[in-house]
Amino acid sequence: MSKALVLGASGATGRLLVKLLLDKGVQVIALVRNAGSLANIIDSNGQLDIVEAEISTIPDQELAKLLAGCTSVFSCLGHNISFKGIYGHPRRLVTDAVAKVARAVELVQTDHPIKMVLMNTTGNSNRDIPEKPPFSQRLVVALLRLILPPHVDNEQAADFLRVQIGQDNHKLEWVVVRPDGLIDEEQVSDYKIYASPIRNPIFDAGKTSRVNVADFMSELVLDSDLWEKWKGKMPVIYNI
Repeated sequence: MSKALVLGASGATGRLLVKLLLDKGVQVIALVRNAGSLANIIDSNGQLDIVEAEISTIPDQELAKLLAGCTSVFSCLGHNISFKGIYGHPRRLVTDAVAKVARAVELVQTDHPIKMVLMNTTGNSNRDIPEKPPFSQRLVVALLRLILPPHVDNEQAADFLRVQIGQDNHKLEWVVVRPDGLIDEEQVSDYKIYASPIRNPIFDAGKTSRVNVADFMSELVLDSDLWEKWKGKMPVIYNI
């Protein structure tokens, strides 16, 4: 049976991901600040283990213990939409979490690389390939880097995987999932995956339901062909 660690499990997308993983027969360790945030998750098979801890303070050795036996780790971490959440600390919440996972993975004895799926944004370009956003988008993104720390955090988190982990790491493999404008829907619907954005995420954003993001993230680690197709890449997901 597959076993996954989910960071940011109490968030809007993280909760959906936990539910979908459980529905698909995956054993889940959910790392949350407050166990009550997942009180309504139905765990009919006893496959959900809720751990109360903050990723920013948990020691690497403790995180490694949680990762032991896991085949995958998901990050749905994000900054709260409030003044404190945007401009307060930790400003590198996602980046520091990704780096901590990478350090913890080095402490885990495993015969196969652990798969990491990072939820990100179409506002972040994949600098491994020749993506050429229009000037209007590049201008706005440059301004966002100056005034919105969470955007910089998203960019740096993806860059850590691209540059520090790279394509040939024998302990950690990764995919960075980039949804466009997030919306709430109850059920998984049809969606399409692209290597790069097909719309301007600033002035002509598409729509991506959170439940579709969660479904694609879960399928990445359950479908070996899908993983091989997108491993080391930053796929973009849109609702159809």
